[in-house]
Amino acid sequence: MSTSWFVVPEDQHNELVRKAYQHRGYHEDEAAEAARFCAEAARHGIRTHNALKALHLDHLFGSGAGGCVPGAEIEEVPSRFKGARVWNANRKLGQSVAYRAMDAAIELADEYGVGIVSVDNAFHYLWGGGYVLDAARRGYIAYTNCTAALAEVVPFGGRTPTLGTNPHSWGFPTVEAVGFPIVVDWATSVVAMGRVQQFRREGLELPPNAAVDAEGNPTTDPNKAVALLPFGAHKGYGLSLINEIVAAFIGGSLPTLRSRWAEDGEKHTPCFFFQVIHPEAMSSGAFAKGRSQAENVRAVIEDILGHGNEKCMLPGQIEAEFAKKTEAAGGLLFTEAELKGFDEIADECGEPRWDHGAFARYEG
Repeated sequence: MSTSWFVVPEDQHNELVRKAYQHRGYHEDEAAEAARFCAEAARHGIRTHNALKALHLDHLFGSGAGGCVPGAEIEEVPSRFKGARVWNANRKLGQSVAYRAMDAAIELADEYGVGIVSVDNAFHYLWGGGYVLDAARRGYIAYTNCTAALAEVVPFGGRTPTLGTNPHSWGFPTVEAVGFPIVVDWATSVVAMGRVQQFRREGLELPPNAAVDAEGNPTTDPNKAVALLPFGAHKGYGLSLINEIVAAFIGGSLPTLRSRWAEDGEKHTPCFFFQVIHPEAMSSGAFAKGRSQAENVRAVIEDILGHGNEKCMLPGQIEAEFAKKTEAAGGLLFTEAELKGFDEIADECGEPRWDHGAFARYEG
């Protein structure tokens, strides 16, 4: 289905987002990293985690609630393992921490073949796929998971939300093989809460069995949705549980207390985990018919998509196609409803509203 988009120049978008973050007290480097992240989300059509979501989350649970500390410094915790880093983020802006953690994991992978960075006392980093996508473009296999800001998901067979939406994100350096990085990125709920907010904003219904109302009954009305359900029943539940257990090993505390700030001796912050693998560290060198590693990856993907499966899509393909659409349009693409959201951001930080009529239009 074709959509009518407003084309917003990226520099104009980034300037407003930077100013919005700086208005809330964030330092210049943090604001720039936040704007970079928001632009990448918009470029790839990740409308559930663009600037509107990022700033809304910061208002509810971040600088607006004392859950995120502008200008906080990352503290490295001593570790006896050369290929591992452990950080205390001290509630620094999640996007800043995530970009730096992925860079650190890449440096470790260059030296040791594999690098991991575990982050305690974090603030949500939003779209995990953006970080692994960036690493995959640079030639690495990358993975990240995190615990969400809130416990919004009901365990399989339960009735009370005690899990986060807890995303998993994998990125693979497959540009040579298929033209874009394969990125497997998903929340462990049927939909993310950002999707509920998007559908509420745009007057759309949720898919069946994605959310429950205040009485625990399934609902498709985003205005009545108060909690989410795991995708794939027990399978999504198990994947969400992984994040909670990983966070427990790192230093995370009780999921039902996250982002509910109180002086009660508990911790109220999410945790992040990053892992980067250098492809050479995995190679046996024994590829059939003398293929190189890259050629072997291409051959495997072509076999999967052969045999009548030629119309199947690869994870990350939709995002790659949206990025091509963004490039063709010559700017970031937003709906009219989203532009109204940016008007509110401009009002908050005392900046002029965008002139909607000055933006080019893109149909597609």
